[in-house]
Amino acid sequence: SFIVDDSIRGQRELLSGFKGNPNVSPERFLEAWHPTNVAISLTGEPTLYKRLGEMIDEFKRRKMSTFLVTNGTTPSVLRRMHAEGRLPTQLYVTVAAPNEGIYRKLVAAKSDHEWKKLKETLALLPTLPTRTVIRHTLVEGWNLGWEDEYAELDRIGRPMFIECKGYSFVGESRLRLEANNVPSHASIRRFAEGLADRIGYQVAAEREDSRVVLLTTDGQLHPILH
Repeated sequence: SFIVDDSIRGQRELLSGFKGNPNVSPERFLEAWHPTNVAISLTGEPTLYKRLGEMIDEFKRRKMSTFLVTNGTTPSVLRRMHAEGRLPTQLYVTVAAPNEGIYRKLVAAKSDHEWKKLKETLALLPTLPTRTVIRHTLVEGWNLGWEDEYAELDRIGRPMFIECKGYSFVGESRLRLEANNVPSHASIRRFAEGLADRIGYQVAAEREDSRVVLLTTDGQLHPILH
């Protein structure tokens, strides 16, 4: 429980000083002080953490929903989590390329098996009893387009949600990419509509400032009710 305790402690350290801020309502402050959702991502591939299932159990014990983001290269871990009843509330799989050639160039895969493993994970998604998301992180000049090939991959995974999100020029990606690789929201919207038409999904929501469009089978958001 150390990681769980420390993550909540870190959240509260970030909030210190906001309690007396006149622009922050007491209700909003208390909502942030007692988090009910955790995103497990942004620190490398989280499924490589051997005690991930235990950590998800601990968050669930505290009545917190868990969002796990994976690059999809460890399907065996997801199978084990399923068998142990330790799947997250919502599972995101990043599909950042429409085919193996672009995947190798953009993702800089460390082995020859990662694309195969990703497709294995996509085939696993329909069997998992949890909320599933395929996230397409789209980079102008690299992987934006190829709607037919993305549609083929999405048909394998049949996720509850498909998130079409524009690349942001931040972090270590700036060592390989440039600011002009950031796509416009209009181009993300066109991609999402083209993809939706091919696989029978509908636009459920979008945020222009985040350059993201969300697709679902029925155009509804399906929020988590705590």
